[in-house]
Amino acid sequence: MDEQTKARYGPGKNGEGYPDPTAFEALRNINKEDKVFRPLVYICSPYAGDPEGNSKKARHYSRVAVNRNYIPFAPHLLLPQYLADDEPKERELAMFMNRVFLGKCNEIWIIGDKITEGMKEEITVAKRHRKVIRYFTEDMEERSHEES
Repeated sequence: MDEQTKARYGPGKNGEGYPDPTAFEALRNINKEDKVFRPLVYICSPYAGDPEGNSKKARHYSRVAVNRNYIPFAPHLLLPQYLADDEPKERELAMFMNRVFLGKCNEIWIIGDKITEGMKEEITVAKRHRKVIRYFTEDMEERSHEES
């Protein structure tokens, strides 16, 4: 239906001006699905040691978060694009930025068995800000904190 026809007949009407509740309800429901709340989740997983492999894993973890109706934020996929992790001042700046990003997130997901120094700092910040902290295996199975 073109814009002129819509304006003439209004929402919920077909191109001839007759009520079309089935199509109208379907379109209205599509819009509702787009407006579902999606919590922002901070992806906390190792980066150093194997940046390429760990970045690949972080992309996978982020995809899983999207599939579970979350908005993932994985700083180790973004910050290495313009900050050098092996330069102490830039690493310090990146960790500061991580704290700011973490403050904006609803939850933090700690992924994997290995907890790096950077991850420990992020967990400390999350606890200080009383963030929801969830622990996952590398296969994205949720586990209790005691298991980590």
